[in-house]
Amino acid sequence: MPATRFDRIGKALASEADLVIVDLEDAVAPEDKVLARECLEQFVEESPDVALCVRINAPDSEHFDTDLDLCARLPGVAAIMVPKAEAATRLKQAAALDRPLWPLIESAAGLEWIDEIAAVDGVERLSFGALDLALDLDLESATPGAEAILDQARYQLVLHSRLAGLAPPMAGVSPVLDDDDALYTTAQRARQMGFGGMLCIHPRQLAPVLQAFMPDAEQLEWARRVLEGAQTQGGAFRVDGQMVDAPVIERARRLLARGGQGGGHP
Repeated sequence: MPATRFDRIGKALASEADLVIVDLEDAVAPEDKVLARECLEQFVEESPDVALCVRINAPDSEHFDTDLDLCARLPGVAAIMVPKAEAATRLKQAAALDRPLWPLIESAAGLEWIDEIAAVDGVERLSFGALDLALDLDLESATPGAEAILDQARYQLVLHSRLAGLAPPMAGVSPVLDDDDALYTTAQRARQMGFGGMLCIHPRQLAPVLQAFMPDAEQLEWARRVLEGAQTQGGAFRVDGQMVDAPVIERARRLLARGGQGGGHP
């Protein structure tokens, strides 16, 4: 949500989104940067209980330091998204604000230094900027070849998030607005790859994305039967003709936890 669209931030907060990201970067024209910061500050001052993520301008931007100063004095900033993250040094400057950081990996340089970026204290999760990365690498968007390269980048985000002990990364935005089935398929694939959520650019995208990241009734029923078997049988046992052991039991716990149905140890 662009910070300059003051009237829409409240509407976004009333949506099903888990978190609203207010943008000071790409969605704001260069001549409106000052206005965007003023709008964000006014909104937070008038909404004392609000919790927002703010996408600041890139570390090499003239607006980076000013954006950080603004976020430092606004209690409603619950997280900071740092676009075009390519080096640890400037991320450490942002980490000094003691707010969770969400670096956006969206360039070749970001991929090259992803291990150092993920290791910065204060980084909570990585986010993927697939459209910007495709542009940086001169890929032909929406082609099998481009997706093959982008999948390698997605693998890097999932891998380095796990190695650094971060929350699962956020999948990049999709430009699709009018095809729920296609968007659901995209989000489901991201979930299958190990992503923990997906960035959205329009309220119409929320329903299929949320559905894709939530386990369905069949998965939840399977998970319940697995945990019931773990309580009563111990060791390895069978569910639906398949062997169940410790990794399968842990997967069942995670499915139930993701579905809001517990999933603690039996």
